Amino acid sequence: MQLIDIGVNLTSSRFAKDLDDVLVRAQANGVQQQLVTGTDLTSSQQALALCQQYPHYLRCTAGFHPHHASDNNPQSWQQLESMWQQPEVVAIGETGLDFNRNFSPPQAQLDSFERHLQAACEVDLPLFLHERDAEDAFYELLSHYRTQLKAGAVLHCFTGAKDWLMRLLDLDIYFGITGWVCDERRGGDLRAAVAHIPAERLLVETDAPYLLPRDMRPKPKSSRNEPAYLSHIAKTVAALRHEDVELLASQTTANARALFRL
Repeated sequence: MQLIDIGVNLTSSRFAKDLDDVLVRAQANGVQQQLVTGTDLTSSQQALALCQQYPHYLRCTAGFHPHHASDNNPQSWQQLESMWQQPEVVAIGETGLDFNRNFSPPQAQLDSFERHLQAACEVDLPLFLHERDAEDAFYELLSHYRTQLKAGAVLHCFTGAKDWLMRLLDLDIYFGITGWVCDERRGGDLRAAVAHIPAERLLVETDAPYLLPRDMRPKPKSSRNEPAYLSHIAKTVAALRHEDVELLASQTTANARALFRL
C-alpha cells in the first residue's frame, strides 16, 4: 500500500528527539510523501527548512492558522509571500476559521482568511483549509472566491456531518480525513458522511502528533500520533466506504499528487 500523508505537524516539539526514526517508520509503512503543515510564520519557516533537509520526501504549506490570525501583519505577510515562491511549498495555509476557541478574535480570523483567499487567486497554489464551528461564515467567504481559485483547495481534517459535506461539494474542493474517523464516540457524523465523498475528492492524513486513532490494536504505548499510522486510517475509511483499501490508497495518492503537483 502506497500513501501520501497530506497533513503532518513535524515541527512539533514532540518529534524533536526522533524525527529521523519517525520518517523511517512512515516509509516502512508505505507513506511515500508527507506534507508538513505551516500554522504561523515560525512553523512555516521550520516546515520549509525540513523540506530542504528531506527534499525527496517532504513538502509543506505556509500560512496563518485561524488561531494565529492576529499575528498576520505586513512584515510577516511579506515573508509568507516569499515562501510561496519556493518549490517545496505546495499550498497556502493552514488558513480558515475556528470559532470554537477564538484564540484570535473572529474578525481577525475573517480578515486573515480573506487575505489568504485573495493571495490564492494570484499565486498558483491550492489552499489548505481549516474550519470549526464556523460553517456559514466559512462557506460565504470561500464561495465568494471559489471561481477565482484555479489551483483548488482541501478542507483539512474534515469532521463534519453529511449535510455540511454535501454543501461543500458544491464548491468542488477536496476533503482530508484523519483518525477522527476511527473514534466511534465523537466521529459518528464523519463515519456516516465519509462514504459520500467522491473518490476523486478524497485525501487521507494523520495530523500527527494529534488525533491518534482511538481504535488501534495493539494500542501504541505513546499517545503521539505518527505518519506511520496512516495505513490504519486508510483501512478504516475503506471499510466505511465498502472499498478495497489498495484501491483507496491508489486513489488518494493520485488525488494528492494532482492537487499538490507532487
